[in-house]
Amino acid sequence: MSKAADRLDMAIQTISAQVHELEKSLGYMLFKPAGRGITLTESGYAALEIADQIFSIGEKLPEAVRDAAKSPKTKITVGVSDGLAKFITRQLLEPVLKHKDVQLIAHEGEFDDLLADLALHRLDIILADRPAPNNKNLNVYSEELTRTSIAWYTPKQLLKSTKKKFPECLNELPILLPTTHSTVRSLIDQWFMKHDIKPNVVAEFEDSALLKTFAASGLGVFPAGKLIQKDLKDTYGIELLGNCEDIFEYFYAIRSEKKIQHPLVEAILKKKTNWSQKTSSENEMLLWTHKQLKKLANTNNRN
Repeated sequence: MSKAADRLDMAIQTISAQVHELEKSLGYMLFKPAGRGITLTESGYAALEIADQIFSIGEKLPEAVRDAAKSPKTKITVGVSDGLAKFITRQLLEPVLKHKDVQLIAHEGEFDDLLADLALHRLDIILADRPAPNNKNLNVYSEELTRTSIAWYTPKQLLKSTKKKFPECLNELPILLPTTHSTVRSLIDQWFMKHDIKPNVVAEFEDSALLKTFAASGLGVFPAGKLIQKDLKDTYGIELLGNCEDIFEYFYAIRSEKKIQHPLVEAILKKKTNWSQKTSSENEMLLWTHKQLKKLANTNNRN
């Protein structure tokens, strides 16, 4: 410890007292006798590894502050859960895009991977079709941004291929579905059973944009949110087949626990849909769908 005292230009007694206070605070010994000197304990090596990371981050602080001061743009890093419709993502990020001098960085990935990145402060916010699981160690919060009822859509070439009305026509039409990766898939499967529909599923897709591309080619009909009905028609020439009013898809913003939130994160959260504007009958169905999603999230958390 005398060498450390010399390098720091401090008295040995001062260093010894500070080490003792740190050990007292942590509840573990960081050093142990080794011959005429001392050496780190296992706890000490663990503390050293974390301390090295802290000092490494601290060394980057001046450069990060300097770069931020030079750039006139406000940067926001968003994690987008894979499977989330691209049209929906764009709508949810409209409050960000309306601001001038903004640099948007969007990362698409697996839900669990994004949660880990959020916990490590690599992301400012996550957009997803499910809330974060109940886990005290995550220190994250989920807020519902909006919701949409599900409808069925069809390419024009399949419109005249059945004479049956909706939803009975789904027994005759080729169907494209999101994989079980999507939270809404289980609700759709339950809806099939409820309406005695035996679907002819010709393809399943994790990527929503890929699903719509194949649908536009005439491969099959598919479910999607009513929020993007106009986008589907304008972009893909896809028509509405029928409404599925008893299934809702939810969209969430997930953020970490911070005393000071990113101003653009706050802008996204302010766009939340007002629950009280919904009719009582619609609210009952929304509550049912919400409960199903919470059950799914808790099941995934246990697994």
